[in-house]
Amino acid sequence: MTHRKICSFALLFSLLVAGLIATAASPSGHGVLVVANQGEHTLLVVDPASRTQLASVTVGVNGHEVAASKDGRFAYVPIYGNSVVGRPGTDGSTIDIVDLHTHKLAGSIDLGKPVRPHCAKFGPDGLLYVSAELANAVYVVDVNTRKVVGEIPSGQPETHMLVIAPDGSRAYTANVGSGSVSALDLKSRKLITTIPVAKRVQRISVSVDGHRVFTHDQDSPRIAVIDTTTNKVASWIELPSVAYSSAPTPDGKFLLAASSAGKLFVIDLATLKVTKSADVPSTSGELSVMPDGTVAYLSCPQAGIIAVYNLRSGAFEEPIKLSKGVDGLEWLPASE
Repeated sequence: MTHRKICSFALLFSLLVAGLIATAASPSGHGVLVVANQGEHTLLVVDPASRTQLASVTVGVNGHEVAASKDGRFAYVPIYGNSVVGRPGTDGSTIDIVDLHTHKLAGSIDLGKPVRPHCAKFGPDGLLYVSAELANAVYVVDVNTRKVVGEIPSGQPETHMLVIAPDGSRAYTANVGSGSVSALDLKSRKLITTIPVAKRVQRISVSVDGHRVFTHDQDSPRIAVIDTTTNKVASWIELPSVAYSSAPTPDGKFLLAASSAGKLFVIDLATLKVTKSADVPSTSGELSVMPDGTVAYLSCPQAGIIAVYNLRSGAFEEPIKLSKGVDGLEWLPASE
């Protein structure tokens, strides 16, 4: 065999391997779900089309949430610790990095001290914003240098979850035991104000246009609607049971809200009324809606499944069966 043929064969083989890796990352051709499993201390890569698990990567104890880079190459899992919010336990101080092409741990980001990092979101600026619960703050992380480059105080204990406004100008945190929401200026990296909501709140979402933020009263069946212009609670969405998490549909018309009582509510954002409900396994976790608005995924930690809600038919489809502990999740489009 000539040197040219050997080189050509080597090139063809390398391209084939690269293609197989890309296919393994998203064999359906549509996208994958990355799911943090806090019970098994893993990050799962799942093909939602075939409802199969593609990979399981061991991470630290415990990773509750996950954020993926825009190019789909890496997933970032804040390592919270073995406790639950507001209770004793170990205090995490790192963010584990998973390579979504090789399905291996690619490193870790040291946050400098124990802060129980929990929720991570990428801003339009490419920086990673992470709730630092014990620091009463949101940390700003440059994933390229793997360094903390800023800290924004929330002014409240138990800063657990966060959302970023669509224009990237502000972030809003749900402060669980404080029962409040903090509005943060991401450009100046300063606290704007704290908004009293209830005795306890859980999780948080933001409308597609960025005009409203939603958080969930954990003692009364209602969702607070915060006007982002005034940074005050403008109204309430009354529900049949307490909601734990929510997510808007991409068209901005509806808000999906999951209840640990075993219900998924569809709320009309024009009227702030529940228009439809469906049964779902209890102890619901995180909601994620496909960008095309066809399907919503809901993690159910105790059941060990990802519930699949068809927004067109208004009914649940066959779930994705994984393992107990599935929690934070994010959908990623297929790699080019």
